[in-house]
Amino acid sequence: MSGHESPQSYLHELTLRLAIGALNLSPEVRQSQTDWLVAQQRADGGFAGREGESDPYYTAFALRGLWILDGLTPEVGERAASFLRGRMQRRESIIDMISLVFAAAICELSVGAVVIRDDDDSWRHNIAQLLSTLRTGDGGFAKTPEGRAGSTYQTFLSVLCHELIEVPVPNPDDIVRFLASQAHVDGGFLEIRAAKRPGVNPTAAAIGTLKALGRLDTMDHTATIEFLSEMQSDEGGMTANTRIPFADLLSTCTGLITLVDLDATSVVNVAAMQKFAMMMQRSPGGFVALSLDDTTDVEYTFYGIASLSLCASELTR
Repeated sequence: MSGHESPQSYLHELTLRLAIGALNLSPEVRQSQTDWLVAQQRADGGFAGREGESDPYYTAFALRGLWILDGLTPEVGERAASFLRGRMQRRESIIDMISLVFAAAICELSVGAVVIRDDDDSWRHNIAQLLSTLRTGDGGFAKTPEGRAGSTYQTFLSVLCHELIEVPVPNPDDIVRFLASQAHVDGGFLEIRAAKRPGVNPTAAAIGTLKALGRLDTMDHTATIEFLSEMQSDEGGMTANTRIPFADLLSTCTGLITLVDLDATSVVNVAAMQKFAMMMQRSPGGFVALSLDDTTDVEYTFYGIASLSLCASELTR
């Protein structure tokens, strides 16, 4: 990797950045969101979406939100770890398996609750093998083993998963070439090569992947920064792409993370983003996805907390 910036743990660095920003949030916001997230934990120790049973995907979001808020207690962490251990032997979907690894890392790093034993290398091998079945000829990772074309978002998740299991991702140069092929001429990145327009979330995934690989300096990001600046709507938040008129918390969060990574937050109105995120907050806690939504959930609550934390950091610089 000579000539490139040193790779670092992307998720750990991001979580630390968000936790530092969360220190600037009001005590009322911190407490209400902590209490709301804790109240969402199910009897089995996991967390669920708006409907259905507990699963690793939503459990990972809830744990990340609590960790950022310094609200992940040993009791909550141990109960979540017990749920995750019970899922280790199940045949999970790709996204749930990756979420399980993320959540397990949070439990161990935050409260010392071990989900995956250090002396058990079989899980690491199994996950690496699973990820290898997603690799496509274009250098990226597909959403399923049957996929023939890489997905920008799945490539991002797969690279982060390799990082967490401490198994180097094979042929990183091919991933960089794949991402270059996903770059749109007008700025931003496509999710799949058949897509007609770039989106905020695949753009965030592409930049996040490059950062995780230590390859941010391999591309010129001028057009991407301009694209992201144009995604801020009159509501203050970011829209998912040029065809969607409403801002949402996911796009606002990932877009702002990307601009922070590119040291380019000056191209957007961060105060307006902060106001938008606050408007998505509901009483007594939780966040909704967008202005037309009326149901809170743990995933968008994480995006809300993360957005407010990033805004607070930028506005107090």
